[in-house]
Amino acid sequence: MLAKHNTNTEHTIKDIEMFKIRKLIQDQKLYFESGATTKISFRIDQLKKLRRAIRNRNDDILEALHKDLHKPAFEAYISEMAFIYAELDLAIRKTRTWARSRRAGTPWVLQPASSRIIPEPHGVTLIIAPWNYPFQLAMAPLIPAIAAGNTAIVKPSNQAPATARVMADLIRDTFDKEYIAVVEGGHEAGEFLMDQHFDYIFFTGGTAVGKKVMEAAARHLTPVTLELGGKSPVIVDRDADLDDAARKIAWGKFFNAGQTCLAPDYLLVHSDVKARLLENLKKVLHDHYGDKPEKSPDYGRIINRSHFLRLYHLMKSGRTVTGGKTNEGNLYIAPTILDSVTLRDPVMQEEIFGPLLPVLEFKNIEEAVSLVNAMPKPLGLYLFTKSRSTEKRILESVSSGGVSINDVMLHIGNYNLPFGGVGGSGMGAYHGIWGFDSFSHLKGVYKRRLSLDLLFRYPPYRVPVKWLRRIFG
Repeated sequence: MLAKHNTNTEHTIKDIEMFKIRKLIQDQKLYFESGATTKISFRIDQLKKLRRAIRNRNDDILEALHKDLHKPAFEAYISEMAFIYAELDLAIRKTRTWARSRRAGTPWVLQPASSRIIPEPHGVTLIIAPWNYPFQLAMAPLIPAIAAGNTAIVKPSNQAPATARVMADLIRDTFDKEYIAVVEGGHEAGEFLMDQHFDYIFFTGGTAVGKKVMEAAARHLTPVTLELGGKSPVIVDRDADLDDAARKIAWGKFFNAGQTCLAPDYLLVHSDVKARLLENLKKVLHDHYGDKPEKSPDYGRIINRSHFLRLYHLMKSGRTVTGGKTNEGNLYIAPTILDSVTLRDPVMQEEIFGPLLPVLEFKNIEEAVSLVNAMPKPLGLYLFTKSRSTEKRILESVSSGGVSINDVMLHIGNYNLPFGGVGGSGMGAYHGIWGFDSFSHLKGVYKRRLSLDLLFRYPPYRVPVKWLRRIFG
């Protein structure tokens, strides 16, 4: 009887939580319909409030990120805090300009008339954030959601509980829940949210869950942005500066212990320079983390045991060049380079999302292009070369969400560039004005002058088709 009572109690608690979520969504719909969020001055004020709230909790956020991922303070600040401050400052400066109606051209056949584009908010939006950058990837889409005049519900990852709690407190203390709210909880809460009718959904995470989000959104014809990931290659040609390439690749790959959607997933290096590059990488790793990376204050940890075990099994691919040490007790996996890897190995069958760098080689750039194109389109593509022709060949032949040439990952930091995936690495883009436009419906408006009319368009039709062909081709 006791077990049955407990089960009934659990169901009752779940029902209450589901009721609260439904009511929250309804309250946000009513608040949006009141028109309060459409005023530009209101949006800018809310962005300023968010900036102040984050600044007042800087230390709490950094501490939470260390608890969840053992993030070094420097890594946490530049990737989660500084990034958000830059986006906020831009949105505060530019929202008034972004929200203005935009003039558009009008074909001569539709004259006399004028055309314009009016950005209008979608309405009630849902933002689903991942665990690897739990603060940045919740706040970064929230900024354009606010700037574009929406309300928002943020669902943080329960796998980063300390950061989720800080964010929930920050949002609750800063905004009315009818405007901006956080819904905590595990996958059941996330699935329930996805089943509700939102006006826009922004999801960052893995491909498998991304498919579920898109499937749920399709039931309501809800537009989505999916920021996923994939196997982002780093190509090092024979003419590359190998010292420079090794330093940048090691930084990008092992930043946040490799748990970055944009991290170089595998290394594709010209056979003539592979041996030298691997030696350089080993030296750089020693320079970065010392003889015992486990003791380094600048190296992170794996998020949880299940991800640790998954990575542990992937490490069996190829031959270990350096690293390979693990400590399940504190979720440590050393920065590891794997040589003699083939496309059939498990480490090449999925996005790694950890501190393992498999190495493959090529003999000419066409071979590299073929290998990359044989795999799903990646979120990022990295090329190290001094050759303009090689650069041109890669850019024209390989599709990817974004590209950094002679560096890795840094294109994400330029808010003047759209950031997003393509194909299996996602859809839609954000950062800067692209985030504002993603969270807006761009409404086209055509205004006809009354002085003239196109009388030939009305039945009965008297204009011969041969005349139309002369005009339009």
